[in-house]
Amino acid sequence: MNDALARSSATAAVPLEVVDLRKSFPQGEERLEVLRGIDFSLAAGEIVALVGPSGAGKSTLLQIIGLLEQADSGTLRLSGHDAFGLDDGARTRLRRDYLGFVYQFHHLLPEFSALENLTLPSMLAGEGKTHALRRADDLLARVGLAERRTHRPAQLSGGEQQRVAIARALVNSPTVLLADEPTGNLDPETADGVFNYLLSVVRETQTAALIATHNPELARRMDRILRLEDGHVVEQA
Repeated sequence: MNDALARSSATAAVPLEVVDLRKSFPQGEERLEVLRGIDFSLAAGEIVALVGPSGAGKSTLLQIIGLLEQADSGTLRLSGHDAFGLDDGARTRLRRDYLGFVYQFHHLLPEFSALENLTLPSMLAGEGKTHALRRADDLLARVGLAERRTHRPAQLSGGEQQRVAIARALVNSPTVLLADEPTGNLDPETADGVFNYLLSVVRETQTAALIATHNPELARRMDRILRLEDGHVVEQA
């Protein structure tokens, strides 16, 4: 199957499926079980909050789904692709083609403009410059930064920097967006504005989003709330 057909078939699949995911860490002579059998899935365009006390394993779960850390056992499917048991090259391609990441801190490249921060990932993924520029301009417009496209991160406010980070996470058209406290470093008013942009662009692009947050007000604005506690995930009413 060629790349275009594979991508089309993957797009039709469930963006994210997690089945009986388990992870533990050594603690002295024993092992600390952090994830004890996690089960859930995300649909296209669905925005799901991941909540729970500090230390419950939210970041660990996001790292495993993001293929940045190995699970002990379980199943992870990204748009129909089995994500475990792959070599480093295959994991990198899966991460590049199907995943986008937004962190608490923007991690933009300081020497490049907002536009360049978006075009670089596309061009590294093999896109031509013209298409990469068009996609970057479109996403910057969607997050309200069309007029700031030539500004470097130091010339942008904290909220603007995070909006560029959101646009960058979506530039390669991932099927799944993972966000770890994406507004945690912002004041409440700015955080609310950034979150509005995040919701809007995820809805428009029909990306499935899993967003870890300690902010109950933001969590309630999402489609569902998954609570991680004692190594298990339960849907919160």
